Amino acid sequence: MKRLSLLKFLLISALSTVFFLQSCTDNAPSPALDLNSAHLYDSEVYLRWNNLFLELDRYAGGYRPGPAPRALAFLGFSAYESIVAGIPENQSIKNLFPGLAIPEADPELDYYWPACINASYAYLMPRLFFHMENEYTPLYVKIDQTYGQLNNEFAQQTTPEILARSLAYGQSVAQAVYDWERADVVGHNAFLDPQPISYTPPSAPGLWQPTPPDFVRAMFPQWGSVRRFAMDETELLARPPIPYSENPNSLFYNQAFETYTTVLNIETDGPGAYEQRWVGEFWSDDILGLTFSPPARLLAVADQVVIHENLDLAGSAELYAKLGMALSDAGVALWYSKYHYNVERPITYIRRIIAQHQPEAANWEPILRNPVTGFNGVTPAFPAYPSGHAGFGGAGGKILSSMFEYNANHPGTYSMTDQCHFNRSEFNGTPRHFSSFKELADENAYSRIPLGVHYRMDCTEGLRQGELAAQRVLELPWKK
Repeated sequence: MKRLSLLKFLLISALSTVFFLQSCTDNAPSPALDLNSAHLYDSEVYLRWNNLFLELDRYAGGYRPGPAPRALAFLGFSAYESIVAGIPENQSIKNLFPGLAIPEADPELDYYWPACINASYAYLMPRLFFHMENEYTPLYVKIDQTYGQLNNEFAQQTTPEILARSLAYGQSVAQAVYDWERADVVGHNAFLDPQPISYTPPSAPGLWQPTPPDFVRAMFPQWGSVRRFAMDETELLARPPIPYSENPNSLFYNQAFETYTTVLNIETDGPGAYEQRWVGEFWSDDILGLTFSPPARLLAVADQVVIHENLDLAGSAELYAKLGMALSDAGVALWYSKYHYNVERPITYIRRIIAQHQPEAANWEPILRNPVTGFNGVTPAFPAYPSGHAGFGGAGGKILSSMFEYNANHPGTYSMTDQCHFNRSEFNGTPRHFSSFKELADENAYSRIPLGVHYRMDCTEGLRQGELAAQRVLELPWKK
């Protein structure tokens, strides 16, 4: 961490030198130097808290798929608002949200901005993950430990007065954000009841029903009513899917047949089978207790970029706020659409319809395995169309592109190797290289076909909805 006092001394000294040199040549005024800017700090406080989030998210029951991106949205938004007064080119967006009353930072006083973020996360994390306190106690106590460790480091970087003020302000912002979060009655603590027994899925040919091998109840059928940050209500509904048909010459049948034959090719070690399985498993992140969740995967990708680019605190604040809000809005739109159209999963259609023409399809199953429960051929417990994976990938990819592509540092696209699952042994986590964030998002979307849990139309439309969610977040008035 940078030492605030030393930084100010060095900056003031440098500024004095500039003044002296200019006085020898002309009397032109020197530009003002903001000594209380969040640009003076690195992103370490974010990376430490994000690492803990990914650990908690891996085991957090009821957190996938919707509550995880929603938590990221509130954490990122609160942290951004706690330091926006220290980002000269940015402004608060709190006035966009009725019922939200965030206190102002005192413009006459100094703040140690990393401490504001530390306090914000420390206030919200135990409230967002309180259900893990007893079952995962050693992991849950890392919340207090992370806060304490960072706080001890910050105490060496600034004065007790500035540190105390900063912690108090960061907590006051987080408390205001949490009070507003609780007013969202559908989203608040929804992870406690992810599969409500009150919901009964409609029954008709082509409509979703619980799938083998576990036949679990529908997850988050109400999620389409959760509060959004940027998307308009009129934008929530996805474009209509391909019309349902059992005719072998129909587009719907052909899409199901593609999924069926792609998985069959993998299982029989056909052409390109290794690559197809690798792609499917690399992006899965479906299994609770095995990896972090699919939306949190984009946070893990973003962390790698932040580290590689040495992004400062101000830039990180903007990135993580936008990323969380885009992922959250995408989740709301995707689940609104899923339970509007209620399209059945490939396993149901393949075993029921394609098996009439291909008898061996009667026992077909996806390649998704759950090593935690021992189940094979798993399908996520909600309707197929559109794909949540694709939507989260589209949202995250577009936010990352907006921050790191086609700018002074990267005139074109951004090339990176995703090492999220490096050294894992339960599946092929070998890092994969991408020449752009669009390519990364597209592969994330496509991966659901070789895994056997989606039709191509699910992936295409999910990607579009996720990108739309990101676009709406990017259109918010972040800059002055």
